[in-house]
Amino acid sequence: MNTAAVVQTALPMAGSEITLFSMFWHAHIVVKLVMIGLVAASIWCWAIIIDKSLMFGRYARSMDKFEEAFWSGRSLEELYRSLEDKPVHGMQALFQAAMREWKRSFDGQRRAVGSLQQRIDRALDLAIQREGERLQSRIGVLATVGTSAPFIGLFGTVWGIMTSFRSIAASNNTSLAVVAPGIAEALFATAIGLVAAIPAVIAYNKLQSESLRIQGRLEGFADEFSSILSRQLDERAAA
Repeated sequence: MNTAAVVQTALPMAGSEITLFSMFWHAHIVVKLVMIGLVAASIWCWAIIIDKSLMFGRYARSMDKFEEAFWSGRSLEELYRSLEDKPVHGMQALFQAAMREWKRSFDGQRRAVGSLQQRIDRALDLAIQREGERLQSRIGVLATVGTSAPFIGLFGTVWGIMTSFRSIAASNNTSLAVVAPGIAEALFATAIGLVAAIPAVIAYNKLQSESLRIQGRLEGFADEFSSILSRQLDERAAA
């Protein structure tokens, strides 16, 4: 690296006011790329956090509304017809998958009820798996950013400090006015890494907990609905 370029890069802030913009503007190109990458990762994380928070809110409201309709005394056939041509998720998706298998077994000239309970349970399990994948999608990005952003910021800090020390050695000047700007630029990268990582970790823990809670509700509903269909199947067999 050219000595004059190092000095010019690391020392332009000496004697001038240190601001966030000036620290970024006068940082080494490698440190700038680190900062830009961390800011982009932070924006991406916030987009995921907002989207998932809204999504989980819709899930909770939808499940509450469906449970109210399901336990209101309406017939299963009527409830199924009301959802048949609509895009569904959550409990509605589980209900639709099980009822679809139920109707396939009883519709037509030949009734295939031999292992209907097992087929319904498999349909419910597959529906729960699909809903779980939908709930968990992109949450892992938050964990990745939360664990890696501080180290990426630290890499930018180390690089910036190395550049500052090279400029100090080249200029033969160790005064605080010369050293402080370069060190501040370097530490700014770590600060941005922490700003990206801390909300990502907090949001990951919260969203992961909310996702598991919703999946628990889905599994509980699947067990109850499977029991209801099993009783109806036994009643038909006894009739």
